[in-house]
Amino acid sequence: MAGTPDFVVRNYETLVDRARTRTFGLIEEDVIVLDTETTGLSVQDNKLIEIAAARLRGREVVDRFDTFVHPGGPIPPEIVRLTGITDADVAAAPSPEEAVAALEEFVGGCPVIAHNAAFDRSFIEAVKGGVRVSEVWIDSLALSRIALPRLASHKLSALAELFGCSAVSHRASDDVDALCGVWRILLTALADLPRGLMRRLADMHPDVPWSYRPIFSYLAGEDPDGIFSLAAARAEVLSADAPLERVDADELPGLAMPSGDELQAQYAPGGLVSRMYPGYEPRSEQVEMACEVRDALATSTHRVIEAGTGVGKSVAYLVPLAEAARRNRITVGVATKSNNLADQLMYHELPRLAREMEGGLTFCALKGYDHYPCLRKLERLARSTAEIKTNRDPADTLTAMAVIYAYVCQSPTGDLDGLGIRWRSVNRADLTTPSRECARRLCPFFPDKCLVHGARRRAARVDVVVTNHSLLFRNVAAEGKILPPIRHWVIDEAHSVEREARRQWALSVSAEESRAAFERLGGERSGALGQMIRNLAGSDAATLYMGLSAKAVASAQRASLAMADLFDGVRDLARRGRSDGYDNANIWIGPEMRAGAPWQAFLPCGLTAVDALDEAHRNLSSLVETVSQDKPEFVVDVADAARRVGEMHDALALIMVGEDERYVYSLQVNRRLRAGGESLTAELLDIGEMLAERWLPEAHSAIFTSATISIAGNFSHFERAVGLNRLPKGSSRALHLDSSYDFDENMTVVVAGDVPDPRSRDAYLDTLEQLLVDVHLAMGGSSLTLFTNRRDMEELYARVEPRLSAAGLELACQQRNASARQLRDRFISEKSSSLFALKAFWEGFDASGDTLRCVVIPKLPFSSPTDPLSCERGRREERAWAQYALPEAVLEVKQAAGRLIRSSSDVGVLVLADSRLVTKGYGKKFLNSLPTSGYQRIESGSVGRYLELWRRAHER
Repeated sequence: MAGTPDFVVRNYETLVDRARTRTFGLIEEDVIVLDTETTGLSVQDNKLIEIAAARLRGREVVDRFDTFVHPGGPIPPEIVRLTGITDADVAAAPSPEEAVAALEEFVGGCPVIAHNAAFDRSFIEAVKGGVRVSEVWIDSLALSRIALPRLASHKLSALAELFGCSAVSHRASDDVDALCGVWRILLTALADLPRGLMRRLADMHPDVPWSYRPIFSYLAGEDPDGIFSLAAARAEVLSADAPLERVDADELPGLAMPSGDELQAQYAPGGLVSRMYPGYEPRSEQVEMACEVRDALATSTHRVIEAGTGVGKSVAYLVPLAEAARRNRITVGVATKSNNLADQLMYHELPRLAREMEGGLTFCALKGYDHYPCLRKLERLARSTAEIKTNRDPADTLTAMAVIYAYVCQSPTGDLDGLGIRWRSVNRADLTTPSRECARRLCPFFPDKCLVHGARRRAARVDVVVTNHSLLFRNVAAEGKILPPIRHWVIDEAHSVEREARRQWALSVSAEESRAAFERLGGERSGALGQMIRNLAGSDAATLYMGLSAKAVASAQRASLAMADLFDGVRDLARRGRSDGYDNANIWIGPEMRAGAPWQAFLPCGLTAVDALDEAHRNLSSLVETVSQDKPEFVVDVADAARRVGEMHDALALIMVGEDERYVYSLQVNRRLRAGGESLTAELLDIGEMLAERWLPEAHSAIFTSATISIAGNFSHFERAVGLNRLPKGSSRALHLDSSYDFDENMTVVVAGDVPDPRSRDAYLDTLEQLLVDVHLAMGGSSLTLFTNRRDMEELYARVEPRLSAAGLELACQQRNASARQLRDRFISEKSSSLFALKAFWEGFDASGDTLRCVVIPKLPFSSPTDPLSCERGRREERAWAQYALPEAVLEVKQAAGRLIRSSSDVGVLVLADSRLVTKGYGKKFLNSLPTSGYQRIESGSVGRYLELWRRAHER
């Protein structure tokens, strides 16, 4: 990985030579290295076809086992191509039971080592008698992440190539040879970790069976006097990483930038970009965008750039941004909405640019708190004797802790995302800390040794920082205390800026959060307060501390009860409020509600809760302040809770009084629950005002870019949303760059103009049902239908799915609590499958090629008339619907249409089944904003036939 300290690199470089002479005693005597080949990845649906194993003693392979296995059916063609194993090879092979019985005899109960052992073990143990093969399975993949945490890849093929072992070939015997070579290198690398760490790992939660414990115990025995200090290990790795400080651009009179001609040369044949991407073909739109970014940086002005799909936005802005950073010794920033784009920048574009750019380029990613390990929690959990919280194997938590310990001992900075931790088994909250719970100055690792706060300091010393919209806007709210002073930004995926800023700047109080906060705080004998009281019992100032503690406990209990009463009242209010929510009511707290009897009855309860929170916060703060002067280590958790109680008080007071005109107030209730799911929220109404006052004046250049920003070529809606319209004339410029794809050739838009009004529900659903069936049958599946509400989606799914199933077509639906990622992965992997989905799939969903050939939008995505934001805007502005709801719906349709064409070879159909597109004047705004120059208006009953003809004409 980039940024690995030199001492770690030197250790890795000498591993092969040292592993040749190193001995490991009992842990390398009689171990079995194993690999399997199968007909597929799922143990439920696939079978073994080959098993290979080798017995290791020291550095020698002393015995081997290798057999084909008859799978009981034909081997899939793709597996034959991958492995070279044919049906003829396995025709006379033993059955799975016979092969596994022979393996059992060969293994003889010895420990088994396999790369991704869970896979091999599951297939072996799925065979009768397989559980007897071995009780100890060691996963060399997980162990490699502990031993070599700074490697970019821990695949067996990558390890074998890096360390000169036998090559991996997708044949079990070859992979066994490769792993035999890698095994001793892993043991040698484990021994290189800081002194005492092996003992720390071996002693963690000794009651939990953990296959790596004997290895760590043996290595710890080689250095019995070693004492591990995480603080010392962090200090060592940080001392080896001291990049140069950057200049704050505020201190410069202007930026030195390449000329327009020099920049264009970077994109010309033989230039920088063609060195980054062999086979690169210059695109005029990309070069124009790069020059526009360069001009914005050179003149300290802002830009709005709508660049169609295929322009290559990231490379267009990265080159001039990097030039600005290198030539002026400043730090520049890129903010993205999605992790996918951030990862693309961090692991593809920026490394290529750094490799080819003269003088190199430094870069790092900054993410939210929960992406980083909390070292204080890690240490506490390692020393804890309490049972590990998990619904699965607690050994997975120990493995995660070992990976984190190794990683932070070799990494100046970094996050959890690439460490391969099985979060389905590991309670993330045990190893991370949200912002409001961070102990900060009370933590022994704060600030430099902490990965969260250290990341900010390191970011101030690199050329390019990649972060996300949420962190950027939290930084604005925190008055610049989260991110380094970056004055030049590119905000990619900018269509979602207003929505994300509003979400980050919202103030809310929820029943779940309140309950969790007071449970964490506890009382006289429980929680953080109980633990602190026990710790202080023997103190010299125990009498003073006990008095303060008693006041804090009593006021916290009163506040907890007051908050419970408050949310009971919120649920009562929801029964009387207007909301279109199917499951979740989202109700505007406007003047009419505040003047009504139900609110007046609720108000005393709300004000009582405000007073109770205020008293609890004052008493808790007094306790923390007093105790921290003498025993700061005892108050960390209570300080976290006190801070959150104070935040709840401020938010609730703002909402109950409701006099701050900058906000729109609302309450939320989950109607599917009898209790719980209640919240009160205050959201900023005008995001543009906040950005224009608190961020844009400090940003020398903010370059907003996305494929979907304008409404029929007009940028005024976006400029108002982000505050650019409030700046002096000439401060910004907006432009549109056409896509490099031929949308008129590749994409067809069909408008079914006779679908009944949704208010005539029976006729509407009947027509839509038949239309959806016709579309799916005509397209042979591969369709994504995007709904605006769950009720319609679920009712139509119940009608359409059986009819498609009878025709042999698979249709999935985004059910409640369904994983959007799993739905996406299944949709992409099953070429002819189709999906009914909601909001999560309207944007940021990529499925190129024949996987997605049709997108259907049954209803235009206008916000609900009872939505609190719409209600508040309607109260204040006469043309609020045209100013906000209409352009926002147009942008959502543009985003949805963008799911269809993701590469120059993609073809597809967009079916719009809302008759308002042709019966209402505003329909032209939607149609004129699409990337095609025209559309086909077809009666709903004829759409299926039209698509059949279209499909024949476009079959590849």
